[in-house]
Amino acid sequence: MCCHVYCRNKGIFFVAIDLNKPMLEQGPFDVVLHKLPGKEWREIIEDYRHKHPEVTILDPPDAIQHLLNRQSMLQNVAELNLSDCHGKVGVPQQLVITKNASASTIPYEVTKAGMKLPLVAKPLVVDGSAKSHELCIAYDELSLLKLEPPLVLQEFVNHGGLLFKIYIVGETIKVVRRFSLPNVGKHELLDVDGLFRFPRVSCAAASADEADLDPNIAEHPPKPLLERLARDLRRRLGLHLFNIDMIREHGTKDVFYVIDINYFPGYGKMPEYEQIFIDFLLSLVKNKV
Repeated sequence: MCCHVYCRNKGIFFVAIDLNKPMLEQGPFDVVLHKLPGKEWREIIEDYRHKHPEVTILDPPDAIQHLLNRQSMLQNVAELNLSDCHGKVGVPQQLVITKNASASTIPYEVTKAGMKLPLVAKPLVVDGSAKSHELCIAYDELSLLKLEPPLVLQEFVNHGGLLFKIYIVGETIKVVRRFSLPNVGKHELLDVDGLFRFPRVSCAAASADEADLDPNIAEHPPKPLLERLARDLRRRLGLHLFNIDMIREHGTKDVFYVIDINYFPGYGKMPEYEQIFIDFLLSLVKNKV
């Protein structure tokens, strides 16, 4: 059944907001779904929230802002204590290189921070563009000089070439496996140098759910760990719609790292997303009543 038909059968109607008209003249709405960037839109939404407190906004612009900067994105994960949930979750050591910094100072800052090569370089700001999801791997100090601030450097953690995308829709959690970057060992570090650029690593075409993988690599993170992580991040971030990119440290069973958090991801890549999303919207209205 078509998603729109299913929605209508459940009494849900999606109405596009006309950006050329004042939002206060549109509606009425029960829920406002949005993902537009920019200060102007944030001000429009905040004004609407103030004048229509009965409408659910998914999600509050101020909360979304935390995920649009990789300096603040992972801070909430670093502060969590999940040691009693059948595993450990942390973040890779990272270093922020600001816009005003010169690329010539990056090797010094890396040495000063005690970070080890190779390093993953990501744009500091996440603005929804494809470029903001591109990354580079720097294998030697000379390649660090080719980087363009502002950016975040993360120590590369070997993870068996597999990444877990954990989709959050309210209280629902879905895990999808994606192929990722291969392990880097001493041999590769001796033979490889330079700066390697990658487009968005985890895309729908790179699905690993049907692949014949080593069970030690492919086994999903423990359910209690995911439930606790999702619950604590929902509370700390104040968000309902996001996904977590998580890796398992290669050679371990229960050591995980969160390397990215994305707001309102492409849920079309998540199994059963139509049913999950509609049930979530219905629960919002039901709870309000």
